[in-house]
Amino acid sequence: MNTPWEKEVKQGRRFQFGKNWKSFSNQAINEESIKEAERSLLKLLGCKTISGKSFLDIGCGSGIFSLAARNLGAKVYSFDYDQNCVECTQSLKERFFYEDCDWHVMSGSALDTDFIKSLGSFDIVYSWGVLHHTGDMMKALKNSVIPSSRPDSLIAISIYNDVKYGSKIWKKIKEAYCRGGLMRLLVSAIYIPCAYGRAIIAGIIKFKNPFGYIYNFGVNNRAMSFHHDQIDWLGGYPFEFAKPEVIFHFYKNHGFKLVNLITTNRLGTNQFCFIKEEQANHS
Repeated sequence: MNTPWEKEVKQGRRFQFGKNWKSFSNQAINEESIKEAERSLLKLLGCKTISGKSFLDIGCGSGIFSLAARNLGAKVYSFDYDQNCVECTQSLKERFFYEDCDWHVMSGSALDTDFIKSLGSFDIVYSWGVLHHTGDMMKALKNSVIPSSRPDSLIAISIYNDVKYGSKIWKKIKEAYCRGGLMRLLVSAIYIPCAYGRAIIAGIIKFKNPFGYIYNFGVNNRAMSFHHDQIDWLGGYPFEFAKPEVIFHFYKNHGFKLVNLITTNRLGTNQFCFIKEEQANHS
């Protein structure tokens, strides 16, 4: 019997993020990309260390940030709705932390309130680029609060920026891509050459090498190759977005204070880190 996720994929209502990750992650995730993940994780959290902390990775994807958290000494719980992502993360665990009892990998949905409640509370709840792909972003945001019940809990998330008509147009493009068939071929045939053209120009300007941008892409982009990142962007459906102030006011109304914010004025993601108001200072 097909799972709800499999049915949504077959119906063209959901992109297979995990399939995209799975096709290259074992080769792409190396010491350099892991160290960069550790640095960016601590930067977003605003922490010098997370050793001994409990860490929940909602929508773990390739598993690289779960791995980074575990390397930094956190006790990690990872879950994803996409079974391929679960397998990617499990593979990383077996590769770097075989039979480790402080890293748990599970299947689960950010929209499953009962499942989220069953996990308990955590020092850090992390969900980078996930909640806007669930199909019900506001419910996913509400569920992210549930495991963040400790007085000093941190929530670190990224949500696609609302650029008005641009966001709405891209939602339609992504929906068309996920239908498959001729629509996917058409969207890919138009977008992919343009993406590579821009990358070549960026390579010439930044690296004095037409392929410099493509070769160096994964170091600062979550260990993802340039090509796979373009497919990830094209197929990223369901797709929702919000202005930074919407996210800020949501968490403020749920008892959290903003401690870190990285914004964009383009189609990318805004990154946030919040802490419970009861204890706004952390190291």
